[in-house]
Amino acid sequence: MFGTEEIEETIPAIEEAKKKGIHVSGPIPPDTLFGKVLRGVYDGAIAMYHDQGHIAAKLNLMNDCVNCTIGLPIIRTSVDHGTAFDIAGKGIADGANMIQAMKVAEEFLKGNSSN
Repeated sequence: MFGTEEIEETIPAIEEAKKKGIHVSGPIPPDTLFGKVLRGVYDGAIAMYHDQGHIAAKLNLMNDCVNCTIGLPIIRTSVDHGTAFDIAGKGIADGANMIQAMKVAEEFLKGNSSN
């Protein structure tokens, strides 16, 4: 009734990751998952839909969170706070989150180069 993505895509991907030695759990409902991530139960989370991840991240870590898109032929990271058009050109933006996004991209690149 609501789709078969979890059965056809998510669970097989989790099982494949486990076979490769990746410590992964799931699927876990987002309403309980993100609290566990914040308490350190998990190192991170993969959200199936944009708002499942962004709402939780922005509520708790607005300027400290990095958005990563998985499954692209390129490494893609970005700030999680959005475009900040409301302050563009005013000289008041803080670039710390952009630097963090670039560092995460660099970590992905290092991980990819060793495979």
